[in-house]
Amino acid sequence: MWCCRRGPPHKHRQPSRPGDLARVHQAGPDRARGRPHRDTSLTLSPSLPKAEWQVAEAKALVHTLDNWSVVETMVVPTKTPDRKLIFGKGTLEHLTERIRGSPEITAVFLNVERMGTPTKKELEAAWGVQVFDRFTVVLHIFRCNARTKEARLQVALAELPLLRSSLRNDTASLDGRAGGSRYIMGSGESFVQVQQRLFKEKEMKIRKALERLRKKRHLLGTQRRRREFPVISVVGYTNCGKTTLVKALTGDAAIQPRDQLFATLDVTAHAGLLPCHMTVIYMDTIGFLSQLPHGLIESFSATLQDVAHSDLIVHVRDVSHPETELQKASVLSTLRGLRLPARLLDSVVEVHNKADRVPGYSPAEPHALAVSALLGQGLEELKARLEDVVLRATGRRVLTLRVRLAGPQLSWLHREATVQDVEVLPEAGAADVKVIMSSSAYGKFRKLFPG
Repeated sequence: MWCCRRGPPHKHRQPSRPGDLARVHQAGPDRARGRPHRDTSLTLSPSLPKAEWQVAEAKALVHTLDNWSVVETMVVPTKTPDRKLIFGKGTLEHLTERIRGSPEITAVFLNVERMGTPTKKELEAAWGVQVFDRFTVVLHIFRCNARTKEARLQVALAELPLLRSSLRNDTASLDGRAGGSRYIMGSGESFVQVQQRLFKEKEMKIRKALERLRKKRHLLGTQRRRREFPVISVVGYTNCGKTTLVKALTGDAAIQPRDQLFATLDVTAHAGLLPCHMTVIYMDTIGFLSQLPHGLIESFSATLQDVAHSDLIVHVRDVSHPETELQKASVLSTLRGLRLPARLLDSVVEVHNKADRVPGYSPAEPHALAVSALLGQGLEELKARLEDVVLRATGRRVLTLRVRLAGPQLSWLHREATVQDVEVLPEAGAADVKVIMSSSAYGKFRKLFPG
């Protein structure tokens, strides 16, 4: 059992209507009236082989919500979540007695991917408190953490099925009492038809707005590739330290990592330098999660498509986590599901972060690198590895070119390539320039400056 607190207790514990779920989840009915609000939630986790990990992760999800804290957990067996009777009769009676007898419990988090609406309504009626599933909790976390317009649109798109489901069940309840559908005066449409049409129009509007943003992002990506900046996508399980690592590699003071799940919901780009002074773009991506609700996977999969256009993937793992191997399997499974090019999947650089939390840690994998992004340990070795892989992946070469000092060649090389060293030869009026450049850039150089 888990209990989450937000202010003083309710005097009366009455569940909201399903249609009010999103609004109540954001503010709470008492907070809207200006009074302190408390939500204490009892969180239940199905009995799985890795039940302890499931409980720990579900607790972390609840802790991500502002002003909620977990005080008790219980692992109980469940049936198929979309069935109305999710618990056996004895289990349901025991839980009902426990919840009804505890005034401090004001909400229950059932750690299943998605409950059917009849199940939710039955449990809320039996227990007298709101009941949340994994979908609604993760969706609310996404809603709270969405910073950009695209992330907010993705959340709105993922929320539509929940709103449609609430509409269907509310309408069915009304029809059951009234004996039939009601029509809007003169329109020839029932209330349900009007609402369905409005939902469809809203969905089309959101999808069009997302498509415009994606085209803009694709254009920016094309311009970036034209300038031939190598792109390194940093991926990993949520809260593994991706953003902290990107900040350590780039020195970007504007990056503010947060120690919570799903702190990053957008793909953000940050420039950094490799030891050879070549500029690369680090892409900080949304964190992965096991059993991520399917509606959210569909809505956010487009965000991860940026990974397909990168030159290298860095997989960051939290090796201090007790289930780091299962987290790794979840990330790799998601990457395979994106149908990335084989060259990307075969060249993934695995980084074992938070190694400072495991005394004497040494990676068992032969090519993995142990680092502490927070303390800056192991970063130089990581940068050297990234440089080596990026040069090979992008077909760049290290060349020494002799150029005339009086001509435009040197300034062109500084603009179009990575200049590592310049040795001036005064007597020859020239310089030997050591550069890193792609084959296409070298071809342009020879075409512009023959001989």
